[in-house]
Amino acid sequence: MPEPEVWQSKLTPLRFLERSAAVFRERTAVIHGDRRYSYREFAERVHRLASALRAAGIQKDDRVAFLVPNIPPLLEAHFAVPLAGGVLVAINTRLIGDEIAYILNHSGAKMLFVDTELAGQVAPIRHRLETVGTIVNVIDVPVGQPLDGPEYEAFLQAGSTTPLDWPLRDETDMIAINYTSGTTGSPKGVMYNHRGAYLNALAQIVELRLDGDSVYLWTLPMFHCNGWCYTWAGIAAGAAHLCLRRIDPGPVWDLIQRERVTHFCAAPTVLISLANDPAIKKVKLTRKLRIATGGAPPSPTLIEQMSAVGAEVTHLYGLTETYGPATICEWQSQWDGLTPAERAGLKARQGVSHINAGGVRVVDENMGDVPADGETMGEVVMRGNTVMEGYFRQPEATAEAFRGGWFHSGDIGVVHPDGYLELRDRKKDIIISGGENISTIEVERALAQHPDVLEAAVIAVPDPKWGEVPKAFVMRKEGTAVTEQELIAFCRERLAHFKCPKGIAFGDLPKTSTGKIQKFVLREKEWAGRDKRIQ
Repeated sequence: MPEPEVWQSKLTPLRFLERSAAVFRERTAVIHGDRRYSYREFAERVHRLASALRAAGIQKDDRVAFLVPNIPPLLEAHFAVPLAGGVLVAINTRLIGDEIAYILNHSGAKMLFVDTELAGQVAPIRHRLETVGTIVNVIDVPVGQPLDGPEYEAFLQAGSTTPLDWPLRDETDMIAINYTSGTTGSPKGVMYNHRGAYLNALAQIVELRLDGDSVYLWTLPMFHCNGWCYTWAGIAAGAAHLCLRRIDPGPVWDLIQRERVTHFCAAPTVLISLANDPAIKKVKLTRKLRIATGGAPPSPTLIEQMSAVGAEVTHLYGLTETYGPATICEWQSQWDGLTPAERAGLKARQGVSHINAGGVRVVDENMGDVPADGETMGEVVMRGNTVMEGYFRQPEATAEAFRGGWFHSGDIGVVHPDGYLELRDRKKDIIISGGENISTIEVERALAQHPDVLEAAVIAVPDPKWGEVPKAFVMRKEGTAVTEQELIAFCRERLAHFKCPKGIAFGDLPKTSTGKIQKFVLREKEWAGRDKRIQ
């Protein structure tokens, strides 16, 4: 007698919308200014967009690009593009024309959706786009000159609200390509599949405790790792998505209180701006606010500042290549009785792999695990459910990244006796002074403890005796005037003297659009004309 066929549903974020639209029909799904969409209305807009994309000629695995800030159309695209069979390419809104042209041509995007405020970045390079046939204008604010092509809302109206059949062949089909922010050379296109997006989204729901009463504020760019997969996670949980075109600390604090926000994600540099804005003095939270931070190691000082407001800060770690978060500093109840400073120090660690991730190790040059002593440094490597498929159209770069069967992060870290990971530096950032390794993160954390320091970055600079030594670049808090000598003396009270900066420069710090300090920009100037790798 033949065995009965067992039916299994494919793991895809499309299932999230299907379920939430049926279960939470009249619950608020999206808030943007005065506009509010229920889950029923959101699903209808997604279906209209998906069917309009198919009618426009989008076929299986065609790439569809969006150059749009954190507004409803980009959230809708995270479901509509894969529902149409396409692959979403969400582009960094702060890129210049040449960079946008490279991504569009390299990905082979057939359609481009552009917010009119950003149309000026596309107009000069329109003639260089090799594969983009249609441009759709997203008019969210009355700014900018639309390009030739239909308007977004009119494009939607040409579609149908009738749900489409899922076009999946397999759950490992591509759902998105996310381009890394290249520092030297061209960015690489990181391929995400439906299965990985589904599993990482579920992990964020579990780890950050998202549910149907949650209000998620979009301070993290949706273009960055698809918003760390919260574009899909929030819909799965039945939460409300509170959209935000740009970040201004005062209005953000006002929005958090007025809309009773429960969750947001942000790089440490965003938290620094929030923690040091005068509006924080009047903040009175009426609901538990859970903040996930990552993208750069937050200092214990910063975590302690945000915790003092009543926010619960969770430290996540990952890369574009790992769908965003790969580890979480999982909190242990036995730490509750520690002092605020001790708790913040533990929270600043990168932690352990999240519930749906695979293995995370710290290894030596021979791929052997380093001792769990909190001191021996090695490279962080990962593999598992939420690691990329590879780099789009770059097989050699993919093979190099996965040498030895594990994805090599390029981050240097240690493992503590309790098994928790802590980053010490990027491979390219570690300072080797007179044969001694110096962690720039350790020095930056010491500087961050000074009450007059807003933000700091430390790099290696040339030295005739030691080869290279630490130099700090510091942003002072407004109205302060701490000096170079005072800060060096402050560090010497907290660090071995050889680790302390030998010089300090004051001023603004160069950053990527996701808040990472561009140390390569600082190194290029300091090492100009010298033999030093600056990638």
